[in-house]
Amino acid sequence: MIIFRYLCREVLSTTLAVCIILLLILVSGRLVKYLAQVAASAMDPSVMVAMLGYRIPGFLELTLPLAFFLALLLCLGRMHVENEISVLYACGFSEKKLLLYTMLIASTLAAAVGYLSLVVSPSGMAKVGVIADAQRARGEIDDLVAKKFYSLRGGKGVIYADQVSAERGLEDVFMVVTDPASESSVARVVVMVAKSGEQQRTEIADDQYLILNRGYRVDGVPGDHRYQITDFAEYGIRLANEQSFRENIEVEAMPTRDLWNSSDPKLQVALQWRLSIPLMMFVVTLLAWPLSRTKPRQGRYSKLLPAILLYLSYLVGLNTLRGSIESGALPASLTLMPLHMFFIAIGIALIFVDPAMRRLRRRLSWPVTDS
Repeated sequence: MIIFRYLCREVLSTTLAVCIILLLILVSGRLVKYLAQVAASAMDPSVMVAMLGYRIPGFLELTLPLAFFLALLLCLGRMHVENEISVLYACGFSEKKLLLYTMLIASTLAAAVGYLSLVVSPSGMAKVGVIADAQRARGEIDDLVAKKFYSLRGGKGVIYADQVSAERGLEDVFMVVTDPASESSVARVVVMVAKSGEQQRTEIADDQYLILNRGYRVDGVPGDHRYQITDFAEYGIRLANEQSFRENIEVEAMPTRDLWNSSDPKLQVALQWRLSIPLMMFVVTLLAWPLSRTKPRQGRYSKLLPAILLYLSYLVGLNTLRGSIESGALPASLTLMPLHMFFIAIGIALIFVDPAMRRLRRRLSWPVTDS
């Protein structure tokens, strides 16, 4: 039990440290994407933290297998280099028992990852989908504040309103829009001043319009004295939609039971992927066990690069097989299990090949004596 607690402490602490680093990398990448959406006025800054929080379970289910794999390589490699494994074997502690202890740790993490993959992550992505739908329903000038200039999406212009309210809309509106598609080398500028305005959305095409009332429009090219001034009682301006918020998470947000009852190949392979993530914990354990065997003179990091390349080939193979099944190139009945079994076979082979090679070298090195 003391050996088991020691192994748990070393492996789990390293797993936690590596997982935090990987999680920060993933969160930073997603944060950059969300900040770009906020800068384009396609996303409310107040919901950015909430969306990141709901995505963390999905990030964890991806980072935990890799973090556990690296933790096993580092911890077991250090124990080999410092001869702790040799001392355990000399004291009668078998390799099978130590591997069983490692599998028990992997089982605990597999249960946690399975719960994240099958329950928590889909629930979080469903909440992300609700927020994304709310963001898509936002108008372009919903963030307009009274007495402050507000930039339109794409840098096409600015708008200003002296009063902004949900009941009365905009009052004393000033708006400047540039038209870079004009015939002259200088962009055409359109200036509009109106007593009031309101934002409307069409139900058919889901387009957004700003309706200005009782004002005038000045259209011309800066530097040219030929301007066109038009008075209007009502004037409609189509607002940009090309940078509206988008999140393609329909399959990721589906509950696991819906995937289980579906016959769609795309949904079936999504279910297989969710089931594959906890299985990866056992596969990486079998791969890390033989790859962590290092001699004291080799150093604990001698096999780290080949191990990472092997893990990447495993992950890329799973994604490639998943994409082939989703596209219909391969039947859904194939599942992802053959690739898991292939790498399990590689891990088992590596476990038994190294001791067999050592025994063979010892036999070949015996001196030959004449009778």
